[in-house]
Amino acid sequence: MELQEVIILCALFFLVATLYTTVGHAGASGYLAMMGLIGLAPAVMRPTALLLNILVAAFTVYRFRQARYFSWRGLWPFLLGSVPFAALGGMQNLAPGNYYAAVGVVLLLSALYMIWRALGSRIAMEESVVRVKRLPAIFIGALVGLLSGLTGTGGGIFLSPTLLMLNWAGPKTTAGISAPFILVNSTTALIAGAATVQSIPPEMPWLAATALAGALLGTWLGLQRLQQKGLLLTLAIVMSLAGVKLLLIA
Repeated sequence: MELQEVIILCALFFLVATLYTTVGHAGASGYLAMMGLIGLAPAVMRPTALLLNILVAAFTVYRFRQARYFSWRGLWPFLLGSVPFAALGGMQNLAPGNYYAAVGVVLLLSALYMIWRALGSRIAMEESVVRVKRLPAIFIGALVGLLSGLTGTGGGIFLSPTLLMLNWAGPKTTAGISAPFILVNSTTALIAGAATVQSIPPEMPWLAATALAGALLGTWLGLQRLQQKGLLLTLAIVMSLAGVKLLLIA
């Protein structure tokens, strides 16, 4: 990458990490969107997004667990279904056209979720209550795990709306469940994909540092009940543009 591209990506990754970690996510779909706009190759996009996801999700887990919004009871059924399928997806080396199409769809779905969050999902549920139904959660986890492995995302962008729409957990508890789910799935997919031909950009330390800085700010803002509406809508627009672009070139 040229220096100008690195500077742009660092700034964009900081913004993505800040926005995503306010809701307990690590930002993979956002990193993919930004790399797609720059025009990076799939062999670089997927491992880069997964590495950043692992770093940011680990810090986010720490912050939300420290704030007592973690629930093992709500997490383990999803992990039971997701881990083997995240590994299966991570072992696949999709053709560039198929990869761009898959990521494009993920980005558009992610944008819809961001709009839904921004425009006021009204969740009247106590944070201390977790009502995850085990058997459905295992099947949901399997589907999300496969998608996360294939595309290089942690799956939180699918898990969070599921928890909220089914009224299985409150918003902050949802974030506390999604963060470790993302961490485990991202790690699984990255390890499983080690046998495929992938490239880590030499600029990775700079990209990781700016993403972590964004996570520091984002988790603080999220736990302080920051108003997210305008920021989430802006991010949804950017992700939609990137998603459309990837679908057009697929």
